[in-house]
Amino acid sequence: MATRNLIPAYQAPKGSPLDVDKEFYTTIGLSEARELVNSFEIPIRSGKAFIVPSGHICRISTKYGPQVADLNIWAKDNPRERFWASRTRQLHRSHVTTFDRLWSCLPYLRPMCTIVGDTLAGYTDQVGGRVHDVSDGLTRGTRKESYQIRYLRIPLKSLQVNQMLSGKTFDFHCHSNLTRAILPFGLAESDVHDVLNVFQVTGLNKDGQYYMEPCPAKPGDYFEFFAEIDLLCALSTCPGGDLSAWGWGKDPGADDMLSCCRPLVVEVFRLTDQELLDGWESPKPAAYAGVHGMQMPTFKA
Repeated sequence: MATRNLIPAYQAPKGSPLDVDKEFYTTIGLSEARELVNSFEIPIRSGKAFIVPSGHICRISTKYGPQVADLNIWAKDNPRERFWASRTRQLHRSHVTTFDRLWSCLPYLRPMCTIVGDTLAGYTDQVGGRVHDVSDGLTRGTRKESYQIRYLRIPLKSLQVNQMLSGKTFDFHCHSNLTRAILPFGLAESDVHDVLNVFQVTGLNKDGQYYMEPCPAKPGDYFEFFAEIDLLCALSTCPGGDLSAWGWGKDPGADDMLSCCRPLVVEVFRLTDQELLDGWESPKPAAYAGVHGMQMPTFKA
């Protein structure tokens, strides 16, 4: 049966926040006028939190080969403002790429960053799966951190779920890695939220069920974003590595999964040619100043 491409629910009218200046962001992404201000590797099955100042570029790269990661993002000075996976999915698409933006939650609702580089842009598997997934953010607290219940969609934390279903304790799921990573910044487990699954290939099968495929990244592939506001980011290297050996009921510590785990490289750059930012302004939070239609009471003596 022939299929047709339906009109997306959210359009990008000229001049709207969804209608990004592609020339501006292309110039930013291609510019070599940048200075490395921070660089580190995240070992396998671990996580790290880091700052990306506004107007800077962050690159996540697969130096050693394919590896999936979970990315969390907060406004640096206000962790209540954090990445909103479901709204990003609605405004852009289920798998983000160059010129898409990662949006913050209500009541702030502004672009936190804009993707300016993606060496896997346009990747599609044989049945339509794509890379850099935000659809898995539907299930906070499950994500990749418990392979045993990947499709059960139980909103429980990873350690408890893993213990409940397998009788084993495993402290290196993405949720746990992110929790440990943000502790030095004064955040806690409750601050870990829905993620962007960087380098992860996912889709829906013919029955509408969520599936995963092995990561297609090669050594040197990267995902790069421009920080629209000051950001606190946390990244976890998935304990399933490139997801080529994961499976329901498998022990996350099994050797076949460990063998496909690789470190990731994170680099933060400052633009040395500030003229590149002429005309750019860090976006303000949403201007809504109402009280949701409620009449606030006034004391009368």
